[in-house]
This record gives sequence, structure tokens and C-alpha cells, in this order.
Amino acid sequence: MIELKNLKVPVGISSEELRAAAAKKLRCRPADITGVQILKRSTDARKKPNLYFVYALALAVTGDEQAILHRAKCPDAGIYVPAPGFSVQKLTKPFSRRPVVCGAGPAGLFAALTLAEAGAAPIVLERGMDAESRVAAIRRFHETRQLDPECNIQFGEGGAGTFSDGKLTTNIHDPRCAHVLQLFVEAGAPEEILWLAKPHIGTDLLPGIIANLRRRIERCGGEVWFGAKLTDIALSGGQVIGVTVEKGGRTIELDTDRLVLAAGHSARELFALLHRKGAHLEQKPFSIGVRIEHPQTIVNLSQYGAEKVAGLGAADYKLACHLDSGRSVYTFCMCPGGEVVTAASEAGGVVVNGMSRFARDGENANSAMLVNVTPEDFGSSHPLAGIAFQRTYEQAAYALGGRNFTAPAQLLGDFLQGVPSSAMGSVRPSYALGVTPTDLTRCLPEFAVTSMRQAVPLFDRKLHGFAMPDAVMTGVETRSSSPVRIVRGEDLQSNLRGLYPCGEGAGYAGGIMSAAVDGIRVAQEILAQETR
Repeated sequence: MIELKNLKVPVGISSEELRAAAAKKLRCRPADITGVQILKRSTDARKKPNLYFVYALALAVTGDEQAILHRAKCPDAGIYVPAPGFSVQKLTKPFSRRPVVCGAGPAGLFAALTLAEAGAAPIVLERGMDAESRVAAIRRFHETRQLDPECNIQFGEGGAGTFSDGKLTTNIHDPRCAHVLQLFVEAGAPEEILWLAKPHIGTDLLPGIIANLRRRIERCGGEVWFGAKLTDIALSGGQVIGVTVEKGGRTIELDTDRLVLAAGHSARELFALLHRKGAHLEQKPFSIGVRIEHPQTIVNLSQYGAEKVAGLGAADYKLACHLDSGRSVYTFCMCPGGEVVTAASEAGGVVVNGMSRFARDGENANSAMLVNVTPEDFGSSHPLAGIAFQRTYEQAAYALGGRNFTAPAQLLGDFLQGVPSSAMGSVRPSYALGVTPTDLTRCLPEFAVTSMRQAVPLFDRKLHGFAMPDAVMTGVETRSSSPVRIVRGEDLQSNLRGLYPCGEGAGYAGGIMSAAVDGIRVAQEILAQETR
């Protein structure tokens, strides 16, 4: 096959027109191309409203491939060399004690799947419930305002990423990424995630896909326990020898010498337990801010030059600036056609996040607008001081919203002018439990307020309409990343031997893809140690 890169064609062309464009670039007939495989597709909107797709293709051709390449004299064409496949080496004998994986988010699930396929028969502990029960628990929260602290948008099968946009973009360049995408497709994800430059799955599809990954773990000999909360870690001479689990009102002791700790960034009780046990923890920078909502049509108009474009979904954006103060302000987890979600996991605290369904067809676009927080802002050298910092502003948002999980909100125009909002404007807030118009400066640190006010005009230059006065800011977003890192060595173990910190909560990932890859990496290390 021939690989052809940088094939730029107008958005909306047919498959036959794509074949013809590839043939033209190769200086051959369309009939000479017998098969077309998309390797990558991105969007080029630099000359809007003229929009283009840019493809990388693998082409099956008739005739001699080298002769075709010689005749084409095209620097973007060459012989297609598939990426090497991923395989898990089977254990020659089972572990004497089954490994335990704490957490069924991306890191935990992919670590467990790798271990299970090798024959290690892991036990996965998830304090929340399965995906279907989790959807029901979130619905009850919206109906009753009674938060289940064990099963919510943060805790349960799939982790916090299940109720997000399901973005699969990442800045890491790891060969395991392709394996993660393939596993998602085998579990029911759309095949387009294999080649889109910015793949996503969507909150409506993710629960079923995550459940299929869990069933695959079980078919391979693993177990997944829901409603199972890790409450203690037994040690002997600094080595993990077991864990205590609370499940269904029972206390269960599990013997294990390999504990993959893949709990998410909201597992605050677990961080406290690790501190008491003597695990090496360190403070870690994170961010704080709000969710900001605009009409999706404004984003489309700015990015595409039109409110709607056939062949293209809802437009996204990614903005960042570095201020003279040394602070950075940036948008994060942008959800086209999405909604702001109720991401609280503790009584007395309001936390917001964003999500989109696969179709991304909601009326609003939302994104986190965040300001970096450094350990110097925590006011303490304690390794868990970042958690205390988060709680301060989550509890302030809870009080400001009315102490019933209604979220505090402010119009962007009022925020920039320094006046409280008394009502919402033309943008309808999407937060399910409603918003209280107020003054968000009362639930944000002063440096964040100052930084966001400076950043908005800069963002508006890049995305016209971002400074729309009626845009809705909803607070607070504090859980974009973990404020704690569980330190691990080159062998991926903590100073507590047999404890393998993993994923976003441990401070080693920043999204679904990087967390899944880190889970696989940790599992591979555990398996490799058995053969050394």
C-alpha cells in the first residue's frame, strides 16, 4: 500500500471525489486505486469560509507501487508501513496472590484489562456503582438534590471521564495510544476515533462502552467489585501485604502484594490514608476557575465563518495566554454543543464540569476557563494542602448558590465590570440544578478573578464573540487535575513496595487517553517484574 499525506480537499466531498483527488496527487487513474483507508483526518479552517479536510491515507493500488511513486514524484507519498501491533505477554504461571486494582476509571480499567489478558486475574475495586446504576444515581441527585457521596459524576465505573465529552485527544506520543483506541472500538466506540485528529466518544455512548470493557476483563478471568471501598492498606516492612475493603456492609480482607492505585483526583479519603501510612506524597500544581457558556452558533461563526457547515460538527476552541503577573489562563475540556454538569462528590461543596453527547447538538458550547494554582498559593507545606484549598472554594460556591447544590453564576459582562448579576440574559444556563445569579468573586481567589478579567479580551481577539456580555460563567471548577502526586520510582512503585500509583489521580496523567496509557504501562511493569 501507498501512504499519502497532506491531501487537502474541500469539506463535504464524496468518497469517489476523495479517491480522484488522491489519484491526481499520485498522477495515476482513480481506477488504479482499489482501496482507501483513512489514517488521519483534520480540519483546516484558516481560510474560512472556505473549509478543508486534510487527510493521511493508505491506498491499495494496482501495479507496481514503487513505479507509481517514482512517476508521482510526490514528497507526501511513500510506502505504507503499519504501526507495530500491541500484544500482552502471557504469564507462564499465575501470581501467588492476585493483584488488586483500586479504581475503575480509564487507568484502572486498562491496567486491569492488561493484567487479565496476561492471566493475572486481577480484582478491581470501585467505590461507586456500575455505569447503568451510576446514570440512575446522577438522575436521582438531579431530582432530589440528595448527593450520594459514593456514586456520582466523580465516582463509579469509568471514572469522571464517563460524564465528560469523552475526548480522546492527548499530547503524549506513545505507541500504546493506538492500542487504547482499538480497544475502545472493539468495545463499541465509533471507528472514526481511529483516524479523527480530535476524536471523542460522548457521554451518551461511554457508559455502554465502559461496561463492555469491564465484561472483557471478566471474560479474561478478572473480577470487578462495585460498591467496594478500599479503607485500609496492610503493610509489613514497608511492603503491601493486603487491603481492607468495605462492601455491602461487610468488611473484607484481601491478601495481595501488588496494589495498582488508580483512584481519581477526587479520592480525598484515600490520599489521607496514604499519608497516614507513610506514602511519599507531594504537592502538585492544578487550576481553578469556572465553566463559561456561549451559544454554539457564535463559536461556529468564529471558527467556520458560518453558523452551521454541512459535513462538520459543532466547532471547538482552545485558548491560552500568559500574563505579566506570571499566571496562565486557559480553556480546558471544551464541550461543543454540551452542558455544564453537577460534579460534586462531597456534601457542602459545589463543583462543575462539562460534558457533550456524541452528536454535540446542544444549543450551548461550554469550556472550563482556568487559572493555574501553584503550591505557593496553598498556604501550607502539608502534602494535602491543595485539597484544603479546593474545599475552601467549593464550599464557598455551595453557600453562594443557596446551600442546595444550585450553582453560583454570573454574566461575563457583569464579571468584567465588577458588579453582581441579578438575572441571566440571552444564554440559557445548562447546569441541571439551576443557577443563582450572584458575584463569583466571592467564591474564587483574587488572583483568579484578576487573571480571568485580563484574559477575556485577549481570548476575544482569537475567538470573536468570546467576550459576549451575556455569556454565562458558572462556578466553581476545581477538579481539572489532582493537587497531589503520589511519588513513584522508575519501577513505577511508591516508597511502599507493591503500591503502584497510576493515572490522573496519582498525578501521572491528564485525560482519558493518557490515563489509560499509564494504566497499561503500570500493568506491563508488574508483568515484566515477574520475568526479571
